[in-house]
Amino acid sequence: MRIFRLILPIALVALSVFAPTRTNAQVYISFAAPPLMPTYVQPQVTTQNAIWTPGYWAWGPAGYYWVPGTYVTPPSMGLLWTPGYWGMNTGGAGYMWNPGYWGNSVGYYGGINYGGGYYGNGYAGGAWQGNIFRYNTAVTPVNQTYIRNVYVNKTVIVRNVNRYAYNGPGGVRMHPDAQQIAYARERHVTMTPAQRAHVEEAQQDRNLYAKVNNGKPADTVVARPLSATNRPTNFKPLTAADKTPANKPAAKPATTTEMKPAAKPAGASNPQTKPASATNPQPKPAAKPPEKMKPATAPQTKPAAKPQPAAKPAGKPPAAKPAGKPPAAKPAGQQQKAPEAKATHAPHSR
Repeated sequence: MRIFRLILPIALVALSVFAPTRTNAQVYISFAAPPLMPTYVQPQVTTQNAIWTPGYWAWGPAGYYWVPGTYVTPPSMGLLWTPGYWGMNTGGAGYMWNPGYWGNSVGYYGGINYGGGYYGNGYAGGAWQGNIFRYNTAVTPVNQTYIRNVYVNKTVIVRNVNRYAYNGPGGVRMHPDAQQIAYARERHVTMTPAQRAHVEEAQQDRNLYAKVNNGKPADTVVARPLSATNRPTNFKPLTAADKTPANKPAAKPATTTEMKPAAKPAGASNPQTKPASATNPQPKPAAKPPEKMKPATAPQTKPAAKPQPAAKPAGKPPAAKPAGKPPAAKPAGQQQKAPEAKATHAPHSR
């Protein structure tokens, strides 16, 4: 029993430390860099202790879509929001989303300038004072009808024209410092249910997808998190046709890459020979005559060999052999005039 009492607290501590990091549900991977961060005007906060969570590009069934910035009540008092960020993979192939979290301090979020007090390092929109969150009105617009806990600090404002939405080559080049690394080891809390519903609603709105709005969503911010009862006025559900183009870009290049290799041009040579046979039937007869000529040359050589033995009898006299090679062998028949000479000798005999 004593051993069990010692093991149980250790197990509970381990779960409290490691479980929150495992429950960061948003895991996105993309081969294309996210669009630039859109500019927006932050709405007024009307709920005490609600903290601004900036908008960002998430990955959905039809590619990148914008999750509007909004005010969210933290899961417990004293916690601050560290936004997520896109970072290039270590191998340099594609980008991976690092989800945001709640913690006692604002940690590393890639140096991305999300605006609204998140200028790349820390948060300048307000701070906790006991159980009350005080807003910096130099950064966060406040409806003072509902909010009275405010202060002004303009020195923390960072005017950065950088609008890159990812960390890596071609984007923001910022590495975590020692303090931010220490914050990453602290206990974190994942998104609240209101935040999850907010992301899910944004994912279903086709107007928030970059391929529809060209990287410039109309609803960049909302005063309260999106839900089934709190949707933008121009909300349009995502259709199957919207999803297929996002899935086919990966499939189409795969088919095109298979079509592009030289294997198809090589295969095209085969169809070229076939169409050549279909469109140009003459090339085939032209190919056959050479085959006929080959046998024709063969018989010519054979008859040429036969006259040679015929020339041998005619070439029994020594002079007939040289004459027998060309058709001049026949002139050897001119020797037949010799009988005429014999005829002249015959009268003398008489």
